[in-house]
Amino acid sequence: MNYNKALNHNIFKIISRSAKELDLDCYVIGGFVRDLILDRGSHKDIDVVAIGSGIELAKQVSKNLPNNPKVQVFKTYGTAMLRYDDIEVEFVGARKESYQEHSRNPIVENGSLEDDQNRRDFTINALALDLSEGKFGELLDPFNGIADLDNKIIRTPLDPDITYSDDPLRMLRAIRFATQLNFKIEESSLKAITKNRERIKIITKERIVTEIHKILESDKPSKGFLLLEKTGLLEYIMPELTALKGIDEVEGQRHKDNFYHTLEVVDNIAIHTQNLWLRWAALLHDIGKAPTKRFSKKVGWTFHGHEFEGSKMVYRLFKRLKMPLNDKMKFVQKMVLMSSRPIVLAQDIVTDSAVRRLVFDAGDYVDDLMTLCEADITTKNPKKFQKYHNNFKIVRDKIVEVEQRDHIRNFQPPVSGEEIMKTFNLKPSKEIGIIKEAIKEAILEGDIPNEHEAAFNLMLEEGKKLGLKIHEKR
Repeated sequence: MNYNKALNHNIFKIISRSAKELDLDCYVIGGFVRDLILDRGSHKDIDVVAIGSGIELAKQVSKNLPNNPKVQVFKTYGTAMLRYDDIEVEFVGARKESYQEHSRNPIVENGSLEDDQNRRDFTINALALDLSEGKFGELLDPFNGIADLDNKIIRTPLDPDITYSDDPLRMLRAIRFATQLNFKIEESSLKAITKNRERIKIITKERIVTEIHKILESDKPSKGFLLLEKTGLLEYIMPELTALKGIDEVEGQRHKDNFYHTLEVVDNIAIHTQNLWLRWAALLHDIGKAPTKRFSKKVGWTFHGHEFEGSKMVYRLFKRLKMPLNDKMKFVQKMVLMSSRPIVLAQDIVTDSAVRRLVFDAGDYVDDLMTLCEADITTKNPKKFQKYHNNFKIVRDKIVEVEQRDHIRNFQPPVSGEEIMKTFNLKPSKEIGIIKEAIKEAILEGDIPNEHEAAFNLMLEEGKKLGLKIHEKR
């Protein structure tokens, strides 16, 4: 089979010519070829393997390209990379690898194309297209990867037990590709992942999180998390999630399985947002339920304070996985902490005061919070499902109405602390905080509009209650 027409970008012709000038063979290999055949993706990342020095080939290609793009050389790995026309091309010399038990970093030697294809993680990533002048575009498929693409199968080229033991990151990659491509992991491969699951401990947290991100960013993340749970990997990565699994029953009273519920919520939210951190919030919104689960004869199963507990657990989980402890983590924390607020609103009569408080607390994230809460509706009762969504629409409409009128989002008090100090001739003191809090509460309750004059008059009243004297009239 020949794909020379698919290699129509000028870069491939230049790589081919450069290889001829150096008298070496080279091939485009891996994800680019897989996605080309699947007609998937934008094909902006190209991996080229040279039978010889990949670094020298990269330098020769740069000489033959307009403007001679800079070549980044990574001597440790024997690779080089350049960017051209919005395309990133990585060059490597063909190699064979051997592994030691306590590291996923291989001992590398120069090798043939066959050696290089043998070291690939999956048959669908071992496909190569010849870039030599005489065989340009010819497909090399030693492991029948085309058939695996047709049958939607994830399979390793060699013994899966050795493949996953050598480099345990491949276990996560198998699950990630199965999720992204909606493929099935071949049975012996799945068993090998389960057998080698403990080997995931030698993989850095950063590499693990990169794969988890890609699973979360897929169209149906639940597929990946179900595979992570089935193989036992999830217990090592996020035990907070596996702790949600199972249904307890006492005196005939049961609660829902919060693990499977969580995966439904993640799939629901994936339909409506590409925001990775909002998807993280959906994944973690119920993690506080495991440690707060209680049973009482009067009310049955309860999870009191699970949102507060969950928000604290978010920090610990992010820290353990070496994820950013910045505004992204704080966003996830806030979403988890507030995840039940709109649900309570949607069950009751929606008052302006309750909506003002919701907008005040959620700030710029109120729309994200509503999206999360709508995704949290997983009831199989059509009437209940419709009722909740209708109620959430009322809450959303009320948010727009209240915000247009009262401007509560990113609330700034109409009267500043400086103005209070000047009016009553005060130095920094607790009285200023008391007055500001009274003004904020009056605005949120709707007792006064969010305007300076009304807030100033209330400030004078509150000052009088505190026994303060006006120092300077307006």
